[in-house]
This record gives sequence, structure tokens and C-alpha cells, in this order.
Amino acid sequence: MTEENETIELYNLNYSDLIALSSSAPQASKNTEYLQSVMNTIIKNLGPSGPGLLAVTGFPDASDLRRTLLPMARKLALLNNDDRKCVLKDHGLGSDVPLKNFDRTVSPFAMQLKYNRDLDVNSICNVNYLGISGCGSDDKSLSEFKNLGNVFKELGNCMIDVGLRLARVCDKVIGGHELEESLLESCSAKGRLIHYHSVLDNLILQALNGTPSKSKLAKKTSSNQSDLWQQWHYDYGVFTILTDPMFMFASESNGVSLSYDEKECPSPSGHTYLKILDPNTNSVVKVKASSGSFIVQVGESADILSKGKLRATLHSVCRPKNLENLSRETFVVFLQPAWSKTLSLYDFSMKSSSLNDEYSRKRDEENQSQNPSSDIGKLVPPLCDRLKDGMTFAEFSRETTKQYYGSSGLQTKR
Repeated sequence: MTEENETIELYNLNYSDLIALSSSAPQASKNTEYLQSVMNTIIKNLGPSGPGLLAVTGFPDASDLRRTLLPMARKLALLNNDDRKCVLKDHGLGSDVPLKNFDRTVSPFAMQLKYNRDLDVNSICNVNYLGISGCGSDDKSLSEFKNLGNVFKELGNCMIDVGLRLARVCDKVIGGHELEESLLESCSAKGRLIHYHSVLDNLILQALNGTPSKSKLAKKTSSNQSDLWQQWHYDYGVFTILTDPMFMFASESNGVSLSYDEKECPSPSGHTYLKILDPNTNSVVKVKASSGSFIVQVGESADILSKGKLRATLHSVCRPKNLENLSRETFVVFLQPAWSKTLSLYDFSMKSSSLNDEYSRKRDEENQSQNPSSDIGKLVPPLCDRLKDGMTFAEFSRETTKQYYGSSGLQTKR
């Protein structure tokens, strides 16, 4: 087993190469060999011998949209409940965690992003949205959110474009059109703007809502912190597209203050704090991605639909130690099949499922040597327990959510 602090640097796929590979027009002969090499590298990174991730760089305007949207995640998380409700309602956003829980480790703000299957992939990013007026409140402090919905959709459509193009490229290698068609049949993706709380953020939330004294809060909050912002899991869609994260340091005045530095700060460790488990080596590694890139991650539906030629990524998000005022912001788009899409079992997926059990067995044995990743298998329900032959994607997603986060699930959802 390698050390847990080993870092993997993601392969950078240039967006211009992705355009060329996903184009239906024949390529010039001088580029054929180069593009074939790029295609092979894509499949190597997303397939069974790779990490199940890659980074897409060079997307026009993506960095500007990222810099505009991501700081809004923390601002939304620390608004009082009434103002936040107003902003979210005006911009068509919701949340899938209880935002009244002041001990929560994340604050996600979600929206369904629609796209038209009749549009060519080249047109996805050219869909323009009308500017959205600010919240109905007269509070000038809320005017900073006036472009929230617009920027959310614009960046989301950039990421949908990447996912659809990548699905087309993977289909060329796998054969058929299963991945791209499954996404076009859906015509919808879920966008999620996520704020990963610092310890100070939770103190602010509790202080704003009249909870006990600062000393009691600090003791309680510190004792509740785990070493993970997000627990180990597989995504169950086709592709998950993420911005590289933004890190922000909160300022502190007299113990607790609402002031903070809105400027992006570099990652304290140089990586994204995304961790994956590499099943080829049974090792936990941390992920490093290029600044301004989109991170592409394989989900379980892609694993199933590709008959194992792509492999889902088991991952978590760790939190830095001894940096109680550091928060993490990111924007994620989940590309998934239509809810009615039927999923079929195949030999490789069953083999993969049994490997989950094998990993769990190995980790139980490693408990004796106090291996740091020995309990991961206990938190992840095996695919063979969640997927039955002939299930629709809707049934698979419900069963997966139940086994992770239900009343008898293996993890908590905060």
C-alpha cells in the first residue's frame, strides 16, 4: 500500500483537441496520428487501467465564469435563512441538504440544467440566457447575487458541452452511441454550487442564530470535525464535471466575524483535496489538477453502459488539518441518463461488484495493521447490492441513495 499522501497529477486534455476528436468532419491527415494518440490517452485515463479522471483545459471564458460564480457559494451559505430563500427562489435554485443544520459540513445549491437533444453539440455553449433580475428584497447587500442564475447556467452549459463531447469520443472507441445517446435522451443535467465549510463558517452560522457562547461552540464544533468534507462514494451518473476548486481564507475578528477575504488563495498543499482509491494498487491518492481546468470523473452508469471499458471512480473530499478558517468552493455538473433508461448487468460489472467485496475483505484484514484506508469498504455499499438487472436509472439512483444515506444507510448526509 502506498502512502495516503501520494498525489496524482491529472492528464490535461486540451479543449481544442476534444473539439477535433468529437467533430463529425474528417480530420486532416497530418493530425490523424496525433489525435489517435490523444484518444488512446483519454481511454487509458478513464478506463480500468487509469484513475477514472482527467482534466480539460483551454475552455474559452471558463476561468472568468468560475471566478464570478464560486465566491457566491460561501456568501449564500452564510446568508440568514430568509434572505437565502429569497435569492434561491429568484434564481430557480434549491438545496438537497437541510440548511437549518448549523453543523453541516457542506452547503450545496442546485438547479436542473436543460438542453435540447436536437441541438448539435457545437451549439450547446451558444445558448444565451436572459439576465436575471436581483432578489425582490430592497436589501442592497443582496444585489451581488443578481447574475447568479445567469452565470450558473452559462458555466453549466460549458460543462455539459465537455461531457457530451467526451461521451461521443468514448463511443468511438467503445463502439455504438450508447453514452452520448443516454445523455441526449435525458436532456437534463444537475448543476450544484458547493461551499465546503471551514470551522469558522460553522461558528459564524451558530453565532448568527443565537446558539451558545463562543467557547462552547468552539469545543463542540472542533469535536464534530472529521478529516473528510465528503465521505467515500461513487457517483452514479455517466460523467461528473467539476471546476477545479477555489480556496478562501475567512478573516476573524474578536473570535467570530462575518468579514472574509473574497480573493482566491492557492491550495495550501497544492492539490484539490479530492481523494480517490486506485483499485489497481489499493492505494489512496490525492488529486492535483491544472488551474482553471474542468475535472471529468467517471460515474457508475458509464461503467455499466460501456460494459467496463470505462470505470467509475471511488472518491472523497478531505479537509486540511489545522486550517480552521479555510473553505473550499466548487461547481459540479452531473450528467446522467434519462430516468427511464434501463440498465443491464454484464459479466464485467458483476466482476467489479465482487471486487468491491474483495477490497472490503482485504481492508478488514488490514485493520490489524491500522491501515488508514481499511474502513473505506465499510462505508460504500457494493454495486451488486444496489443494481439489479433491468432496473431503470431512476430505480438505481433511489436504491443507491437509500443505501448510502437512508435510515439504515452506511453514511450520514450533512
